[in-house]
Amino acid sequence: MSVKPLKVTVTGTSESPTKLAVSVRDFSFIIDEPAMFGGEDAGPNPVEYALASLAGCMNVVIHLVAAEQGVDLRSLRLTVKGELDPSRLMALPTENRAGFEGIELIAEFDSDSSTAQLDEVLRLAGLRCPVSDNLGNATPVIVRLAAPAELEAALVVG
Repeated sequence: MSVKPLKVTVTGTSESPTKLAVSVRDFSFIIDEPAMFGGEDAGPNPVEYALASLAGCMNVVIHLVAAEQGVDLRSLRLTVKGELDPSRLMALPTENRAGFEGIELIAEFDSDSSTAQLDEVLRLAGLRCPVSDNLGNATPVIVRLAAPAELEAALVVG
């Protein structure tokens, strides 16, 4: 079975050096930094959204896989943890990368299924979750200036 690619576009407008108003489909939300990083703490920061995105995606895929495997889940709680060194972000000398050194997702199930069954659900979900795939594997990220035609189109729409 062939499935059409899912194209996703997110648009953000800067409201301050730390605050971004984001639109995607019919939703709007704020990305901001805490006061300790110069923000207004008006919303989660970008790396918090990254971890939340992983939790949200894994929630969907875990339930999908559990249903396929005949595993009944009464409840699911996901905790995602990551630690990063902000030195590179702050332009301080470091050998560390800018992003998380590692990310850990901890799943707590309320289910009568065996530990082996739940482990298999998690394993398969981790392989099928698009966010887990993007975070766990190198994904090309292209950062570029908008072309003149894109700027003109934004002025007409905006």
